Amino acid sequence: MTFALHGIPVSKGVAIGKALLISRAALEVSHYLIEPGTEEEEAKRLLDAFRKVREELEQLRFGLPKDAPQEMAAFLDVHAMILADPTLAEKPLQLIRTQRLNAAWALTTELNDLLEQFAEIEDPYLKERGNDIRQVAERVLKALYLQQKDSVSHSDFLSPCDVGADTIIVAHDIAPHDMLRFKEFSFTGFVTDLGGKTSHTAIVARSMEIPAVVGVRHASEMIRHGDWLIVDGDQGFVVVAPDAGLLEHYRHLQAQEIQEFQKLQQLKYSKTRTQDGVNIELFANIELPEDATQAVELGAVGVGLFRSEFLFMNRNEAMPGEEQQYKEYRRVLDLMQGLPVNIRTIDVGADKVLGAGSDLSQTGTSPLGLRAIRWSLAEPEIFLTQLRAILRASAYGQARILIPMLAHAKEIDETLTLITKAKQQLHQRGQAFNPNIQVGAMIEVPAAALVLPLFLQRFDFLSIGTNDLIQYTLAIDRTDHAVAHLYDPLHPAILNLLASIIRQAKNAGIPISVCGEMAGDPALTKLMLALGLTDFSMHFSQLLLVKREILRANVGELKSRVEAVLNAFEPSQQSQALEYLFQA
Repeated sequence: MTFALHGIPVSKGVAIGKALLISRAALEVSHYLIEPGTEEEEAKRLLDAFRKVREELEQLRFGLPKDAPQEMAAFLDVHAMILADPTLAEKPLQLIRTQRLNAAWALTTELNDLLEQFAEIEDPYLKERGNDIRQVAERVLKALYLQQKDSVSHSDFLSPCDVGADTIIVAHDIAPHDMLRFKEFSFTGFVTDLGGKTSHTAIVARSMEIPAVVGVRHASEMIRHGDWLIVDGDQGFVVVAPDAGLLEHYRHLQAQEIQEFQKLQQLKYSKTRTQDGVNIELFANIELPEDATQAVELGAVGVGLFRSEFLFMNRNEAMPGEEQQYKEYRRVLDLMQGLPVNIRTIDVGADKVLGAGSDLSQTGTSPLGLRAIRWSLAEPEIFLTQLRAILRASAYGQARILIPMLAHAKEIDETLTLITKAKQQLHQRGQAFNPNIQVGAMIEVPAAALVLPLFLQRFDFLSIGTNDLIQYTLAIDRTDHAVAHLYDPLHPAILNLLASIIRQAKNAGIPISVCGEMAGDPALTKLMLALGLTDFSMHFSQLLLVKREILRANVGELKSRVEAVLNAFEPSQQSQALEYLFQA
């Protein structure tokens, strides 16, 4: 039966393919197809894990003190009974032997099916037994992980050769570091239950240039593995089991997308200049060094934001040291062929966490917690390591240091002091670096916007991070699905803040750019030009779309109409003013 699910569009385009359902537990384990001929060896691994857990439960049961509550013994007995039931292992063993799924993947697939069955049970006691099955399965998964923790490599999760290009990932949620696991593979789309338009998961999805819809509540429960799906990344909905008419319609839309893409390619070599002769510079946001190649090919004049934290995430080994970081930063500079590269210092915290190999405590999930520069200043040795690596790379290109989430004069002073210290350390070593490297600040906290003269005096350039600026100004956690609908880049407070920041920077002669998602939204390009922005930084996939809007725009006309937008606080008035602006 055909039905549609609605969500939030985060990466444009149309995807048609089969659902690959990843359960919540499955994201915590490896997903790969085993080599032909190793099926029985993999089956033995699963059976050994079951045996190991049975032994653990027996030891726990035997070791219970005499005064332990009876419920504890009963709890262990129930789990032992579940584990002893041969049907729990029967389906996973079949999947290993017939489909070559690795043991953990096979077990979580069966777990998903069982939990769906228990979810339909009305009796509360029987329904609760589903949690017992989940707990038993998680014990087995842990045993499997301990078997192979020293032998699993990054490439073991999925093979692009084994999973077809018509695959659409469906999951409850996907963390940014999990998204990076998929980046090298030929998937055609993403669908998640949770997420918002500017979550970091959405940003990584856009970086893959693959249609994606997030915030599709209960998608992972309603969509089954192997279902045919249409993902409409423009409108934000997912069609499950589409009929022939819908498939024909969307395949026609895909053909139109290809034609549109070919037209856009013709803009790569034209100057980025408005109709009234205003030159605009387009920079790229990148997550990984190899992204720089596509940025140059699409006409970026530099990297406005290199999110260095992605070098630290999704790692099973220790955090990257100075030498490894230096090589990665230098690789970006080499790939950018002499163009400027703004390297943002590590921004962990909130929905970006360090890899499992880190021996540091996690930073928490609150966007108001220990994150970005706060975290770096709390870990000065790690911060100095990164600063030295960036400085060393600066001897081979236009590297610039970009500091995130500054709000206090004390933070600025401590940061600049550590940069000076890193320079002194390199000087003592006799290692080359650019002593005049430019240092910039992210303006993404309302406090920074309100004391902007402090930043204009201390830094060589500024970059507005609209994603965080919006969430902090509107008091909205952009990773919280319950309030994601309140995230509004057109809120009058946001537009007036942006206008004020850009105007003050221009008057002071300090270069300023926008590197948040607003810069890469072609629907907002005219608005950003009207506010006086001349330096845009965005994911490279958006460069040509934004460039097309710039080539059609007249900045003089736009500026003459923007005051009406900034003075409109009632929704109806603002809507009229924006409509008039976009007609220019």
